[in-house]
Amino acid sequence: MAEVITMPKLGFDMAEGTLIEWVKGEGDEVGEDDVIAIIETDKASVEVPALRSGVLRALLVEEGQTVPVGQPIAIIGAADEEIDLEALGVTEAAPEAEAGEVEEAVAPPPEAPPAVERGRLAVSPVARRMAEELGIDLTRVRGTGPDGRIIKRDIEAYLREMEKAPEKAPPPIPTPSHAPAPEGIQVEPMTPMRETIGRRMVESKQQAPHFYITYEIDMEAAMALRQELNALLSEDERISVNDLVIKAAAIALREFPRLNASFAGDEIHIHEQVNIGIAVAREVGLVTAVIRDCDRKPLAQIAREARELVRRVREGRMRPDDMVGSTFTISNLGMFGVEEFAAIINPPQAAILAVGAVRRVPVVTEDGELAVGARMKATISADHRVTDGAEAARFMQAFKRALEEPLRLVL
Repeated sequence: MAEVITMPKLGFDMAEGTLIEWVKGEGDEVGEDDVIAIIETDKASVEVPALRSGVLRALLVEEGQTVPVGQPIAIIGAADEEIDLEALGVTEAAPEAEAGEVEEAVAPPPEAPPAVERGRLAVSPVARRMAEELGIDLTRVRGTGPDGRIIKRDIEAYLREMEKAPEKAPPPIPTPSHAPAPEGIQVEPMTPMRETIGRRMVESKQQAPHFYITYEIDMEAAMALRQELNALLSEDERISVNDLVIKAAAIALREFPRLNASFAGDEIHIHEQVNIGIAVAREVGLVTAVIRDCDRKPLAQIAREARELVRRVREGRMRPDDMVGSTFTISNLGMFGVEEFAAIINPPQAAILAVGAVRRVPVVTEDGELAVGARMKATISADHRVTDGAEAARFMQAFKRALEEPLRLVL
């Protein structure tokens, strides 16, 4: 039976994506997980795989077209199968209307009741941000998205309507003047990715009441175990310090599930899966890639998946599953020699763990002797709406214990 492929959702605040390339053409045979298209979000280019084997029977979106999440983009089925678009829930695109007709259709009639979601006006994140920046009253905008949801094109159509009728337009919002840059200053425009990172981090710091707890961890036994394991593995299979950190965090999250949670307005969502996002630096900005079920996977498998994820991220060729579904994030700057830092929570998650370098430092033994030891500092940033200091401290104790008794990581 034919199957519809839709624009995937690659993040909780993603509302739309741009199809930048069809890797496969109409009529091509494809296998399950074959890459058929590449889409672009405000963070990265992502490969879209086929959900099953078959023939790519129809391409519903042109290259360069931006469409909402969930909209059909292709149909896959058998070569001789009759495709019934109506049965598949796909409607033929209506002929392009005259500009005036489009604007009339989306103009905000006073009698049109706004769509609501859980008691709030139904608006996509992109449309809401545009409205806030432009000072638009969303109750005056008619939504044309699913179930009347207000999306980006509705805001654009509303602006065109206001330009035609200036007397209806709201008072202009004062904006800072952009004078020419002084001599000796190079101006670099904000990329969509940097804009997204900036917006989300500002929202996180403004809305989530962060608190921070730092622990110093004795890494002597963990580094010795890593050395023993890597002596048995090929260079491509070796385990990094970050792999040890991921596994230790997963063990601690299973013990303290409220740190493996998300804030959702008047609810706290505690996740059954332990899916850890690892922050990967690219030249254009930071991307969080996801390793799933870290509490159930052996250390060697986590190491393989992490290595492959980082490679795909740095090449800018992520898969849809690489970017969504994380329940907790780890940011490790140890490879840059950073001793200690605090990270900003990745919303809507409840916490993020910041990890510094493993350093050889003077330590005092239990016998009171001065010696050289391996130490690493880690700081958890937690959302006080979801957890409190005592619980986060117990989580850090469990994380520390897993690394200081590292056989726990391979059991």
